Amino acid sequence: MMNSFGEIFRFTTFGESHGLAIGVVVDGVPAGVPIKQESIQAELDKRRPGQNQFATQRKEADKVEILSGVFEGKSTGTPIAMVIYNQNQKSKDYSNIKDIFRPGHADFTYWHKYGIRDYRGGGRSSARETAARVAAGGVAKCILDEFGIDVLSGIVQVGDVRAMVEDFEYAISSEIFALDKSKEAIWKEKILQAKNNHDSLGGVVKLKITNLPIGLGEPIYYKLDNILASAMVSINAVKGVMIGNINSHTLSGKQNNDQITKDGFVSNNSGGILGGISNGEDVEVEIYFKPTPSIFQTQKTIDTSYNEVDFTLQGRHDPIVAVRGSVVAQAMARAVIVDMLLLNMTRRLDYLKKVYGE
Repeated sequence: MMNSFGEIFRFTTFGESHGLAIGVVVDGVPAGVPIKQESIQAELDKRRPGQNQFATQRKEADKVEILSGVFEGKSTGTPIAMVIYNQNQKSKDYSNIKDIFRPGHADFTYWHKYGIRDYRGGGRSSARETAARVAAGGVAKCILDEFGIDVLSGIVQVGDVRAMVEDFEYAISSEIFALDKSKEAIWKEKILQAKNNHDSLGGVVKLKITNLPIGLGEPIYYKLDNILASAMVSINAVKGVMIGNINSHTLSGKQNNDQITKDGFVSNNSGGILGGISNGEDVEVEIYFKPTPSIFQTQKTIDTSYNEVDFTLQGRHDPIVAVRGSVVAQAMARAVIVDMLLLNMTRRLDYLKKVYGE
């Protein structure tokens, strides 16, 4: 099982949904970075379950403990280990699916691949693991803050209703991280309707990465756009990623090309990336989440003996994954950008001379 992400800024997550704890080890953090535990905790609080009726009611404090790699508030250059203890597991809710494969989940594939699976909430395949990623993203944010680079996120679509405007400042205070205040009430109504019908909805997250320098990305197999896409698709329930103008496939080359003047680019259809390298414009990414597969309706499936059965799920689940998923997408993007910053430092002789002298 592959549990690590990144090249220089590299993190490894561990733990299961219903185990004692989940956690992450972040390596490659330069020494001397101010690491604010309260800042990391603030990111976890945004993702934390049980905060409102639009998320799972599993009550977890998600309090992070930093075990190593930080001394007197600064990184030491050694691995930063963090742990989050699970507090509100209800494993009995899953006793009825011990030998049953839930439709839309990883039960079927995990069991066939490994010959064993933790059926309690999906074990390692559970979205609970993403809390550890958010903690790693919190460390990345501490680094990005030193350079004034920001990663903004919010919900741009719920079901078939799309935002007309994108207000990232408003999304910060919205219960569902809505980018369009005029659509928020409609989106909330649709989410609650699905929830009351024991069903779920899909949604779309929008990311905007601002103040990036030109030159981030490592062609040809570690391009900025392909690693961002990989990072996003690694998140539970993500089925698609679009970078730049989502309608570019409908345009002609002349319409789609971002013409250049002495003052910069005339448009940003490329989404801030050309040839896999940042061009100084905002990087814009859309992430498409499928509906939460955990629904409380009777469904047809099979058991481990391939008998056909009808079953009804129990437990506590999000009526829409995209809302809390937007926080995870933000964290993963931060990790990618920090990794690209560190990789870029080694790519030119003049960069090395600035450190080591001529």
